[in-house]
Amino acid sequence: MEIGSVDYSTKIPNNVGLTEDRQVLRALESWHPGYLSWWKDMGPEGFQDSLVYLRTAVSVDPKGWAKFDYVKMPDYRWGILLAPQEEGRKVNFGIHKGEVAWQEVPGEYRALLRRLVVIQGDTEPASVEQQRYLGKTAPSLYDMRNLFQVNVEEGRHLWAMVYLLHKYFGRDGREEAGELLRRRSGSEDAPRMLGAFNEATPDWLSFFMFTFFTDRDGKMQLESLAQSGFDPLSRTCRFMLTEEAHHMFVGETGIRRVIQRTCEAMQAAGIEDASEIAKVRALGVIDLPTLQKKLNLHYSLSLDLFGSEVSTNAANAYNNGIKGRFRETHIDDDHQLTSSIYPVLKLVNGVIRQVDEPALTALNMRLRDDYTSDCENGISRWNKIIEGFGITYRLSLPHVAFNRHIGEFRDAEATPAGDLVSASEWQAQSGRYLPSNDDAAYIESLMKPETQPGKYANWIAPPKVGIDNKPGDYEYVMIAA
Repeated sequence: MEIGSVDYSTKIPNNVGLTEDRQVLRALESWHPGYLSWWKDMGPEGFQDSLVYLRTAVSVDPKGWAKFDYVKMPDYRWGILLAPQEEGRKVNFGIHKGEVAWQEVPGEYRALLRRLVVIQGDTEPASVEQQRYLGKTAPSLYDMRNLFQVNVEEGRHLWAMVYLLHKYFGRDGREEAGELLRRRSGSEDAPRMLGAFNEATPDWLSFFMFTFFTDRDGKMQLESLAQSGFDPLSRTCRFMLTEEAHHMFVGETGIRRVIQRTCEAMQAAGIEDASEIAKVRALGVIDLPTLQKKLNLHYSLSLDLFGSEVSTNAANAYNNGIKGRFRETHIDDDHQLTSSIYPVLKLVNGVIRQVDEPALTALNMRLRDDYTSDCENGISRWNKIIEGFGITYRLSLPHVAFNRHIGEFRDAEATPAGDLVSASEWQAQSGRYLPSNDDAAYIESLMKPETQPGKYANWIAPPKVGIDNKPGDYEYVMIAA
């Protein structure tokens, strides 16, 4: 087998030598039926027999790692794929900085590593569950195909974490792998572990916002775990990032196409003021203020995924060489942080203030700041579209104190501008900042499926280019009768 290629001779495609690791192979094969049962129960509703033009990894060589073909989703070849091992790789941070990276789990870090793997693994099936009904209201076959590509790759990312649990964590790992199939997004009895993954994804605008904001959090977490001194986790996350890039592409370009279509419709109707919501909605497109409210919601939910701004757990994970910072090796410092500080926004005596905290305990804040910067780049590109139509409205990220349920601002009521208000003021004004029931009803009214090749719903513009250089009227999904 060529270096970087994937072995398809087993039921579970892999590049980790499962044929020589019979114990793990048997364990994964015993987990496989439960996974397929979960997929058929909780995967895309109504499209399990449709042929979808999907990409499947055939190598981990970035020059040609995937092939495209029609496949029914339950027949997709989910596999175990790790980035190539780096000869002589070292731990690059914390108290073990400079030591050879670990190929086995250090006993003293077993519980912490297992929890990080389980939390990451739990997010993957959760998003599939959240999105299971969206295929029925897809605005085009192109978008439907992108949804299903995201879904099958989230499923593959679950496999990636389950492999680590079976391979390196023994009985505890096998039990945790079973629990990943038992929990359900939004369940009262067995919810997913992180709050944002128990929220509904009721419409396509929510899906695009999720893939832009929440999957971007996933990117930041994977980048941090890819720095890990535990080499199998690092290699797993490095390849997952290759696939994750498409998910964020779906979000950013999806919202861009919504904005493009709205601005086109406004221009054609001679509407220059984006605040004339009724006039814009009469055109059958999504008004920009409602886009802003959805942005406010998804950004604030995603900020909560980073946890508390000041965290001893994050400090321990870093200090012990388990989870690094975003692009750790590109940062110019000692990579141990024993005497470093980092500014943290906190609520002090009823006022939002910047406070210097030890950099080790402020790692969540730093990662969140990197995330915010990454989000701002995408929003800047959206605003250039609006500006190009001569419309003065601009989208923006709300203040980090807005609509928070975890961290320093969980007990604060703040406007998107960062102004602290009373609870009663917040209740009176919240409909100006977050989607209302009327907003949700309007968006839902637009969610009519478009299943003709090359046709798009009125509220979204076509993409600039197709998938795999296919023409605009390509039949990306052959819907089963």
